[in-house]
Parts: sequence; C-alpha cells; structure tokens
Amino acid sequence: MHTAVQLIELGAIILALGLLGAISVRFSISPIPLYLIAGLAFGSGGILPLTTSEDFVATGAEVGVILLLFTLGLEYTADELVGTLRTSAPVGLADIALNATPGVLAALLLGWGPVAAVAMGGITYVTSSGITAKVIGDLGWLGNRETPAVLSVLVFEDLAMAAYLPILTALLAGAGLLGGAAALAIAAATISVILYIALRHGSLVERFVASPSEEVLLLKVLGLTLLVAGVAQQLQVSAAVGAFLVGIALSGSLAHTAQKLLAPLRDLFAAVFFVFFGLHTDPSDLPPVLGIAAALAAAGILTKLGTGWIAARRAGVAATGRLRAGAALMPRGEFNIVIAGLAVSAGANSRLGPLAAAYVLILAVAGPIIARSAEPLAGRLRARRAHRRTAQTDADVPAPAMRVSEEDTAGTH
Repeated sequence: MHTAVQLIELGAIILALGLLGAISVRFSISPIPLYLIAGLAFGSGGILPLTTSEDFVATGAEVGVILLLFTLGLEYTADELVGTLRTSAPVGLADIALNATPGVLAALLLGWGPVAAVAMGGITYVTSSGITAKVIGDLGWLGNRETPAVLSVLVFEDLAMAAYLPILTALLAGAGLLGGAAALAIAAATISVILYIALRHGSLVERFVASPSEEVLLLKVLGLTLLVAGVAQQLQVSAAVGAFLVGIALSGSLAHTAQKLLAPLRDLFAAVFFVFFGLHTDPSDLPPVLGIAAALAAAGILTKLGTGWIAARRAGVAATGRLRAGAALMPRGEFNIVIAGLAVSAGANSRLGPLAAAYVLILAVAGPIIARSAEPLAGRLRARRAHRRTAQTDADVPAPAMRVSEEDTAGTH
C-alpha cells in the first residue's frame, strides 16, 4: 500500500510538472515560478501535502542541482575556467561586498547578533546556480557574450561557499577560529585535488568514461558525476562545485554526447528541485516577515544587477548584455536555504528561517520573470536614448521656417 501511494504521488507530481511546463511553453514564460508555486501547494501547510514521497523528491532535487551544474561545466574547458577565475576575482569581491552587506545590516538592525548576521550575509549574497542555469538554458543565452562572465560569477560564488559554509558551521557550533580554519583547509584541499585532476588529467577522465555504447556512456558519466559530487559534499565542499568540475574535465565530442544523453534527466530532476524548494516553505510562516523580505529582495535585485553589469562591462559587452547578466544573477535558491537551515537548526533566531524562505521565494519567482524582460527593457531604453538624441539634434539646428520668417521680417525694414 505504501508503494502504491508513493507511485501515485510521484505520478501526480510529474504529470503536474508536465502540465505546468505546457502552460509555460504556451505563454512563452519560464516554468520555474510555476514549479515553485506547485511546491507550495504540495508542501506543509499547502492545499494537498505529500505524505510518502518526500524522501525521493529530496534526493531528486539534489540530483537536479548536480546535473544542472555538470551540464554547465560541459560548456567550458579547464583552461577557460582558470582564465575566467583569474580575471573575475575583482568582480567576485565586488559581488560579495554588494550582496552580503544588506543581509548583514538587516540582521544587526533587527538585533539578531553577529553569528546570525554572518548567516544572513550568506543568504543575501549567493545566487541560485540551479535556477540561473535553468534560466540561461530556457532563454537561449548559452551562446551570448556575457554568459562566460555570468558563469565566472557563479563559479566564484560556489568556491566562496566552499570556504564560507565550513566557517559558518564552526561559528554556529561555537568551535571558534581554530575549528573554522581546519574546516576551511579541508574544503580548500578538496577543491584543489578535483581542479588539478580536471586541469591536468582530463584526458584520463575522458578515456575512463568513453564508450561506443550510449547506454554505457550515460551510466559512466552519471555515476562519476554523482560520486564526485557526493565526495565533495562529504568533505564540506559544495556538491555543485564537484559536479561543475567533472563537466569541465570532459570536452569535445564526448562532452557533446554526454550533454545530449543527460539533457532529459537534467530537465526532469531540475523541475523536481524547484518543487522540493516549494515543499519546504510553509505558506503560513511567510506573511509576518514578508515586508522585510520584500525590502531585502528589492535591494538584492539592484545589487545583483550591479554585479552583472560590472562583470559584463569588464568582458566588453554592451548594455543589453549587461542587463541580461544582472537579471540572470538575481534568483536565490538552494544555497540560501541550506544556510538558513544550518542557522536555525543551530539555535539562531527563529525568524531567520521564514525570512530566508520568503526572500528566496520572491527572488526565485521574480528573477526568471525579470530575466525574460531584460531584452525588451534594453530595447525600450535604446529607443528612448535614440529619441532623445534625435530631439537634441533637432533642437540644435534652427528650423528652416524660422529662418525664412526672419529673412522676410528683415526685408520689410
């Protein structure tokens, strides 16, 4: 009986996702906000809470984020990654300053203390790699000039999270400076090993997974990606970072084939991830903190727009691409909820969890919508500037009719 109910729930979820996806295609909108709202409906406090399939959905959500970041890694080589990280350090530091500050200030002004302020800084800082990856793919921006700049910001943030999360965990546990330094050293060593293998021995990885059989190739690539992601997470490093670096290690025709084989699985589990996020948000907890969350979300939209603008400008991208880059970086999601969960479970302020959920939900919904509006907005701004230039030119040139009138007047005297 338990298995039958679980199958019914999973079937209902996947069918609902298909119907919502069809609606998004019909109206040419991103399906992400619809998936999140579906999660609210099926979650705790929703219209029809799930009872038996939550564990499967949770695992599927983690797989979704891993596959999203893995397929993003397939787009770039290891040399491109290193070069991008070298050039993106100033942008990454500006990103931290712009986006962590609102959360830190909010926690301090609310009187939640320094540890909660560190947690809130992380919540407002980091972009949702999963949602941004989905938005970039849905809107066909993968080939745009600003996309490498956006991905460099995402990678920098994920690597920053690899340093931040162990420190935050140590602070929440009261381990002090020594414990935080030890956790950070483990995370740095893990990233270095994975990155070294991707850079120096990518060909060995390719030979290991290569196969003339698409079935065998799918199983090898999927298994290796999940294995490395799991090891990375076990060592206090983001699973997303591990998956991204596995994608970096593959290149050429093998990367193209792997992307084609994994695309259906990625789309399925990515949709499950967005539903899972909604499942863990109780709608009744949101209204009391909605005002603060909305203010932080408005600040987050502006600060991420600033980050994207700076990153794309450094890459020599025009204004339209800068707006697209800023819009792509606006969504918050998986890391933000992880940070809030760590803080709440460690005994931080009880309002931090609902505030983080409301904040993330606003930006997870608003981000894809704003991203879709970026190009039309840029077009209107260009048209307005052109109109102003034309009007200014006309104002600087004397009108012919006025000159004739003056000549006629001069002739009468």
